[in-house]
Amino acid sequence: MKPSEESQNPKIEQELLAEQRDILLAAEDLVKAKLERDSSGHDWWHIYRVVQTTRRIAAQEGADRFVCELAALLHDVVDEKLNADPAAAQRDLEAWLAASGTPAAQVQHVLEIISTMSFKGGARPPMRTLEGKVVQDADRLDAIGAVGISRVFAYSGWKGRPIHDPSVIPREQMTEAEYRGGNDTAINHFYEKLLKLKELMNTAYAKQLAEERHRFMEQYLEQFYAEWEGER
Repeated sequence: MKPSEESQNPKIEQELLAEQRDILLAAEDLVKAKLERDSSGHDWWHIYRVVQTTRRIAAQEGADRFVCELAALLHDVVDEKLNADPAAAQRDLEAWLAASGTPAAQVQHVLEIISTMSFKGGARPPMRTLEGKVVQDADRLDAIGAVGISRVFAYSGWKGRPIHDPSVIPREQMTEAEYRGGNDTAINHFYEKLLKLKELMNTAYAKQLAEERHRFMEQYLEQFYAEWEGER
């Protein structure tokens, strides 16, 4: 089934309970306050897009909507790239969840998903649950395609990385420390991460969505190199 055929094969979207909606709205307020001024590509609108895609994939795959959406909302709150003290951010998140009214089992599920989300050079254990796979796929989809290209340049500017340097070769088989640091460029990030994500999608529906976004990045790079050399 192609994504465009989704309407021909409708899935029943799970209804949320009133208390679940309240928790999600509170989580939205928390995340907006923390990330709305971010300029690294991990701002509130990144979260918004991930939630929208999460909802779409969850409906197709039959995942728990509440767990998926709560994890999608909170997945960057403790990201070490965005926090001077990730351990303190983790404690704050755990305290917020404990006070939110979310059942303990779902709190643990959400925390497990968040802890396994990040790419980190590809060196991460696979997601254990369907809900984790759904949220991870939605986050990875936002890292590729037209939006992904926009985000990689936003992040590179935030990090002070150059757009391109032909003398800097893309790295392979990196440790987490190597992935986070070292000599890097925006264009190399396509090869070190973005072009790998299509094959790392967990769910069948996300794999379909990734195809078009992946092709767009390949076309972009072809045009980029032609312009770089003055050929177009």
